[in-house]
Amino acid sequence: MYSPQIQKPRVLSVSQINFYIKSIIENDGSLQFVLVTGEISNLTVHQRSGHIYLSLKDSNSVISAVMFAGNARRLRFRLENGMKVICRGRISVYEPSGRYQLYIEDMQPDGVGALTLAFEQLKKSLAQKGLFDNAHKKPLPKFPKTIGVITSPTGAAVQDITNIIRRRFPSADIVLAPVLVQGESAPEQLVRAVNKFSASKIADVVIIGRGGGSAEDLWAFNDEQLAYAVYNCETPIISGVGHETDFTICDFVADVRASTPSAAAELAVPDRQELMSYYFKQKQYISAMLDRKIKTAQLRLENQQRRMSASSPKLKAEQLEKQLSAKSEKLTRFMNIYISDKENKLIVAKGKLDGLNPLNVLNRGYAIAEKDEKIITSSKQLKDGDDFTVILSDGKINAKVCGE
Repeated sequence: MYSPQIQKPRVLSVSQINFYIKSIIENDGSLQFVLVTGEISNLTVHQRSGHIYLSLKDSNSVISAVMFAGNARRLRFRLENGMKVICRGRISVYEPSGRYQLYIEDMQPDGVGALTLAFEQLKKSLAQKGLFDNAHKKPLPKFPKTIGVITSPTGAAVQDITNIIRRRFPSADIVLAPVLVQGESAPEQLVRAVNKFSASKIADVVIIGRGGGSAEDLWAFNDEQLAYAVYNCETPIISGVGHETDFTICDFVADVRASTPSAAAELAVPDRQELMSYYFKQKQYISAMLDRKIKTAQLRLENQQRRMSASSPKLKAEQLEKQLSAKSEKLTRFMNIYISDKENKLIVAKGKLDGLNPLNVLNRGYAIAEKDEKIITSSKQLKDGDDFTVILSDGKINAKVCGE
């Protein structure tokens, strides 16, 4: 009679179970390359190791996930709780805890490109910190002596910038800081070049930029450290990255944004021809103004001379002299008439006096008797023995009255 052998159950350790389950999962090819979409929760970023721990969830389930530092460094955007993402990786078991989880090798935002999301995240963060504020932006110098240029030494941008500056403002010097403008090393070189220009103050204005390209090609100009370097630069910076429709973080932080590297060169220096035309017009304007002012001054001078001539002391003296001469002549004529009239009257009076002059009577043989200086007109005024005087034409005679 046959009796089957009963196998004794094998006792396994926890570690053996976890190892066994891990080997089963890792030998399943369909679990070694999976794309999983879900919403991030329980996000933890270890600062020291750089590892990222999180959970992915949908409306019904949750799966734990980890992204090691090597893969995390390649992320273009910043992870946030509630963000919906698509993860590429593999499923395995973490033996110490017996927990299976998703080991993420790459991650993209679901519904929007990683670069676009990273750009918007950094732009929002820097804007909140004030790096885009107009109050911080420095004015460009009107006549720069030295232009700093940060770009690739082999690209078309450096040739465009140089040619435009030489044509527009040949007196300006150009100092080139050659850098990579794309790739992993590009942000560090761009930051170092900006810091050197800021510290040395060798340039009056700095142009930073490159020609056009894809979003990935321009990504070095969206670096956060470059944004802070441009913000803190002591020298005014013009950003000219890509084409007119391209915008980078560097454009927002720079003091002036140009649509292209060529446009940046045009903004950096004035146009010599325009300056010459402007100053020629200014010269003409100033000459015309001076001519008008001189003519106005001449008219004022002539008017003033006429007014001064009208009120000139010499003229007044001449006028007074003429008036005095006329009055003198008038007075002379009047005096001559007056004297002539008086002379005529004097002659008439003299004739009358001569007719009444006693001496003239005496010359005709008459005499005048007087006593005590009184003329005797009657014999009754004398008596016998009185002394009196007889006045003749040629002298006096003393006489005495004698009776008969």
